[in-house]
Amino acid sequence: MDRANGTGDPGGPTGFDALDHRLIHALQLDGRAPFSRIAAVLGVSDQTVARRYTRHRTHGTLKVLGLPNAQALGEVQWLVRVQCTPDAAVAVAEALARRPDTSWVSLMSGGTEISAVCRAVSSDHSDVLLLQKLPRTPSVIGVTAHCRLHQFYGGPQGLISKSGALTDEQIAALSPPPPDPAAAPVALTDADRRLFDVLARDGRTPLAELAAATGWSPTTVRRRFAELRANGVLYYDVDYDLRQFGYGVMVALWLSVEPARLAAAGEAMAAHPEVAYACATTGPNNLFASVLCRDVGAVYTYLTTRVAALPGVRSMESAPRIRHIKGPGPLFLAGHAAPGRRR
Repeated sequence: MDRANGTGDPGGPTGFDALDHRLIHALQLDGRAPFSRIAAVLGVSDQTVARRYTRHRTHGTLKVLGLPNAQALGEVQWLVRVQCTPDAAVAVAEALARRPDTSWVSLMSGGTEISAVCRAVSSDHSDVLLLQKLPRTPSVIGVTAHCRLHQFYGGPQGLISKSGALTDEQIAALSPPPPDPAAAPVALTDADRRLFDVLARDGRTPLAELAAATGWSPTTVRRRFAELRANGVLYYDVDYDLRQFGYGVMVALWLSVEPARLAAAGEAMAAHPEVAYACATTGPNNLFASVLCRDVGAVYTYLTTRVAALPGVRSMESAPRIRHIKGPGPLFLAGHAAPGRRR
């Protein structure tokens, strides 16, 4: 029994209860917050928070990731759709996932389309993958890529943020100061990149290990953490098992919206509890979203109610995800199960 909060410990290796939901929300806000600080805000003991996190982390149902913010770094992101021959889609998706400049690689409905996000240091570097490598793969029969213009929801704003797990007061107590939106893009050093390589695998990696990886002193690591957070370059995400939240279906939506109403439609969609990610893009379908629902019936309800009420929508295309290959961090190796993702 977790007596500090009066709730029973679920006992099993993967079960999430209300306290776990609050813990995940807290870690989404500040992935490296000390357990003592989280415990004080949640009104439980330090030992309860540490035990909950350790259990879920050990069983692979929860992981904190420290990630670079592409916008703060001045990087360009592309939403890519790759059409393959039926016998090669999985191999092409896995090859894409092994690249360090890709994330969110998924196999979509029909088994012949791959969806992925590709990053480039600048627009001058975008052609390496999109124009040279992918089209030369014999099993690739078509590639479309659209540049992300504006993010309405995602990144530091995880789906757990819409759950109501924490009160407004608890959110304020755990949230870091907002980054300066007018800050100039930050150039990462080689040591910064080594820091991010470690944090992408475990955002709560101990300070001594980060110091060893970067060649910095622990004091320098702390100072650089503060700088990267203040500039909005470093944010935390939580990788968790979607099934523990009751989500069974992820659907990608591409909407064509009247330009004059694109901002209003994107902001409205960002507020939907089903939307894990939403952004404006180039191309005829200028609004993209990842939607999570409990089942296909809930998808139908979402499309015919919330999406139907969006302003200026001219057309819509949808595709369910049938296999998740890679999330925002490094590719998981064979034999290491990745938690279900929510984008």
